[in-house]
Amino acid sequence: MSDLRTIVIDGNEVEVDPAMTLIQACEQAGVEIPRFCYHERLSIAGNCRMCLVEVVGGPPKPTASCAMQVKDLRPGPEGQPPVVKTNSPMVKKAREGVMEFLLINHPLDCPICDQGGECDLQDQAMAYGVDFSRFREPKRAVDNMDLGPLVGTAMTRCISCTRCVRFITEVAGIPELGQTGRGEDSEITSYLGATLDSEMQGNIVDLCPVGALTSKPYAFTARPWELTKTETIDVMDALGSNIRVDTKGREVMRILPRNHDGVNEEWLSDKSRYVWDGLRRQRLDRPYIRENGKLRPAGWAEALTAAASAMKGRKLAGLVGDLAPVEAAFALKQLIEGQGGHVECRTDGAKLPAGNRSAYVGTAAIEAIDDAKSILLIGTNPRLEAPVLNARIRKAWLGGASVGLVGPAVDLTYDYAHFGPGRDALTTNRDCAIDNLKASGPGLVIVGQGALRDADGEAVLAYAMDIAEKAGAGLLVLHSAAGRVGAMDAGCVTEGGMTAALDGAEVIYNLGADECDLPAGPFVIYQGSHGDRGAHRADIILPGAAYTEEQGLFVNTEGRPQLALRAGFAPGEAKENWAILRALSAEMEAVLPFDTLAALRMALVAEVPHLAKIDMVPENPWHLPEVKPLGRAVFASAFGDHYLTNPITRASVLMAELSANAKARAAPPIAAE
Repeated sequence: MSDLRTIVIDGNEVEVDPAMTLIQACEQAGVEIPRFCYHERLSIAGNCRMCLVEVVGGPPKPTASCAMQVKDLRPGPEGQPPVVKTNSPMVKKAREGVMEFLLINHPLDCPICDQGGECDLQDQAMAYGVDFSRFREPKRAVDNMDLGPLVGTAMTRCISCTRCVRFITEVAGIPELGQTGRGEDSEITSYLGATLDSEMQGNIVDLCPVGALTSKPYAFTARPWELTKTETIDVMDALGSNIRVDTKGREVMRILPRNHDGVNEEWLSDKSRYVWDGLRRQRLDRPYIRENGKLRPAGWAEALTAAASAMKGRKLAGLVGDLAPVEAAFALKQLIEGQGGHVECRTDGAKLPAGNRSAYVGTAAIEAIDDAKSILLIGTNPRLEAPVLNARIRKAWLGGASVGLVGPAVDLTYDYAHFGPGRDALTTNRDCAIDNLKASGPGLVIVGQGALRDADGEAVLAYAMDIAEKAGAGLLVLHSAAGRVGAMDAGCVTEGGMTAALDGAEVIYNLGADECDLPAGPFVIYQGSHGDRGAHRADIILPGAAYTEEQGLFVNTEGRPQLALRAGFAPGEAKENWAILRALSAEMEAVLPFDTLAALRMALVAEVPHLAKIDMVPENPWHLPEVKPLGRAVFASAFGDHYLTNPITRASVLMAELSANAKARAAPPIAAE
């Protein structure tokens, strides 16, 4: 308590950290300070002047509370605590003046502006402005930028808060926006008029306090008061970002991030934010049965009867897809193993050891990146596999952390030491990596799925764990599939992997596994939400719900169970995934012992107790597998195209456009002959 300093805010004494700014101290005291340019996760610009307060005994003018620290305040003449006023006549007049200046050139666009109803400028003009204007001069106009297919611009509305510039430069790590000119001629623009090349550019729409930057795909489709808002979890990568899904009727209109300091802070990748149009297209909305080589529509009773008769008395294999919630994976395991079959969730061939949670999850939380002073990346490209986690690594790098990479050289948003592309670089630089992790303080080893998919994947993982153990560093296994950790927790694994699970199988029950090719012989029952690769191979199709259409548990890459809630209903006759499996079990006369989702979760938690600890990261007992010699191959990429990694993204027109744009940027320019 001795490190705290006492100040008086609006007549109330409060004790605060002297390193705090006045705006933070006022927030801690429960006093609201208006602001446009200040943001707690960005550097301080101090250029909007909306956060002015009066410091008694200080200069005879208002002070920008975002740019002055508590330790800079002078005590009173007799040592009294410094006094700050946020509602004095001086402050009121100053804020009204600032608001009047901001509105000089701001267009009267509210009726057609997408920001209407959730606009900081609207709210603060009502609360802190005046009801008249003294200015009659013509308003200035600014040409709009073309930033690409995601962010729409109306730059005449811009108030030069520079939040977008600071985010793109500091957090996204791609300095493509800046401010040119002075005075009335100043404007935000992109470098050489180029479009944005960032996997997180959609966040500048959230940051913009006015309607200068808006969401292009969402433009003119809905008003905020028309939308039903549901807090849920993202499944486009394994980070488990906290999101809010806004629906209008039965359709998802937009997806926004929620703040969660332990997972995604308040950022969201573009793939997660803009994938919602893929939820409307190529949907499976009724059961199908293949006859004479062609799929025909069928009713649920007929489809379940056909599936049950195909499965009875035959050797079964179950595959759990990347987007399956834990409840559905657990129900499939109960059903298939009850009939003597095998279930497998590692459909990409990743050599993740079953039963050893410290090996397939690790021991570090995502938040540990913030405190890490040395980070070793093995076989991963976090910028594409988890852009928000990559931004967190960049934040640690800006704070002085060193980053090393073993794997193909990739374009990250921070400098790193490249040890080499393959396994020989890992063995050669082992001692150097251990010394770096030890010497710098808190260390972290991050292993990607690209390092674990070859035949010696388990040996690579054991080698990485050995480095972490000897260096006293944390281990984080970066998954690429949102449902993988939960399915492994539920025990959806077969000794020998997918090859062993499918060996001799006569019927394959495919629960949304679309990223793998199935053998030609067996009868295939596909349960999923989209008409993708799995449905094309299927003999019977059972339409399931997508991640926004059912409640479900997802365990993220650090092992944190999180609850996804239903934002809307599945189209047509599609049903919740666990309910389909329960109905099929009754048809097979092997009824699963639950009739409700609550009963299913009770059975699940009885078998896997830590899944009851929602939003907590369990500690995993450390078990180091036997360290074996490695091969010599180069580490592969976890996936080919960042924007087309699952059935929902492949159904999205916008993701296809982003993928094409990324390929065009990466292709070398070729001159005409």
